[in-house]
Amino acid sequence: MKSPLLTLPGAVPAEGVDEGVAAHYGDLFREQRALADGTGFVDLSHRGVVAVTGEDRLAWLHLLLTQHVSDLPAGRATEALILSANGHIEHALYLVDDGATVWAHVEPGTQEALIAYLESMKFFYRVEVADRTADIAVVHLPAGSIAEVPEDAVVRETPHGRDLFLPRADLEAYAAQAGPPAGILAHEALRVEQHRPRLGFETDHRTIPHELGWIGSAVHLQKGCYRGQETVARVQNLGKPPRRLVFLHLDGSEVHLPVAGTELRLAGGGTSRSSEAESGGGPDGRKVGFITTSARHHELGPVALALVKRNVAVDAPLVAGDTAAAQEVVVEP
Repeated sequence: MKSPLLTLPGAVPAEGVDEGVAAHYGDLFREQRALADGTGFVDLSHRGVVAVTGEDRLAWLHLLLTQHVSDLPAGRATEALILSANGHIEHALYLVDDGATVWAHVEPGTQEALIAYLESMKFFYRVEVADRTADIAVVHLPAGSIAEVPEDAVVRETPHGRDLFLPRADLEAYAAQAGPPAGILAHEALRVEQHRPRLGFETDHRTIPHELGWIGSAVHLQKGCYRGQETVARVQNLGKPPRRLVFLHLDGSEVHLPVAGTELRLAGGGTSRSSEAESGGGPDGRKVGFITTSARHHELGPVALALVKRNVAVDAPLVAGDTAAAQEVVVEP
């Protein structure tokens, strides 16, 4: 979905997964500061929107999701995952029930696969699943925003702000009165600062919820069976996840940010590729993880989220490519 807000002054289109909305509107740091101050909005209209209706919707979703939603009160936001049989993360849903419909927004382009799975699990339950991406757009208002919310919008309120499910036809009119727009890069920088994982960024084909700190916020440990629960319970009760999410402060003297996938190595074997190779895979220079998301923050400078091996010391200095990195614990080892 290509947003009509790409015609706003200064809009620079985003690339990759976030293609379809603006990366920024000409001033990345100003846009970040506005969001941090509770002003402006973020166009997330490229995200998929899935609606579930029917009197069995909550009881049915409760059987499929990692979150406890059987008695989810109307208006209360939550998030949930769908796991594979082996406990690996396949989908992340950001939910709210308005009393008649469960609304969820998901990563761009993932709604078709999600709906196909949900349809295969309907059986005798009185539910209907619909892809509403074509007619409903998501807009994010930051925490503290006093922007007016249209009467026909469904609101998903979280500690980080409010997600509005708006009629797509009303998007331009709402943007005209919602305050200054902020691009997806500003939104991502604050997400990294808040240590919040994102499907497809902090996840790969073998990621389990414990590695990212999704236990509690998206995984309920006291609910009944769902696909992948055995892995969740086994790791919770008997084992430890093989990797853990960390927040990184990156060396601000580097011109270029290390991109997603950049290898993380223990510092000490040299920061250049040649000296790392000469370390021979010993304690210094050993590969211990990789960058998942990097960003330039308006106050913190260059920062990143990364996955590292669980047994990496929490105070171990790291190197991302040629860039020095200091850890901050997100998931305890």
